Amino acid sequence: MTELTQQIIGYTLTGLGALFYFYAGLGLLRMPDFYTKLQASTKATTLGTFSVVLGVGILNPSFLGKSLLLIVFVALTNPVASSVMIRAAYKNKVPVCKETTVDEIAPILTNQESQRNGGENHE
Repeated sequence: MTELTQQIIGYTLTGLGALFYFYAGLGLLRMPDFYTKLQASTKATTLGTFSVVLGVGILNPSFLGKSLLLIVFVALTNPVASSVMIRAAYKNKVPVCKETTVDEIAPILTNQESQRNGGENHE
């Protein structure tokens, strides 16, 4: 890869990552409740991190291996962290926006509680 091509790709990816970070901030401002804000910001910052780290790895080839390792780490940890935070918010009854009509988590948690209590739901 020529140096010019390497710089074009590296800076383009870095700029794209900055754009994803901007969208994450916009999602925090525009979304109506905690759940949608967390979902929007997690997705956008994950993609932003991928782009920025890969861009830096391309710009500095000695860092490319570390960049790929960091991308794998972020890909594994961000969704898990997001899920844990949303589940904790749901269990602590953080309110949803009024437009929310479907609650897909309630049957799952009810089933888990009944299994934990030996088949009886004590709520």
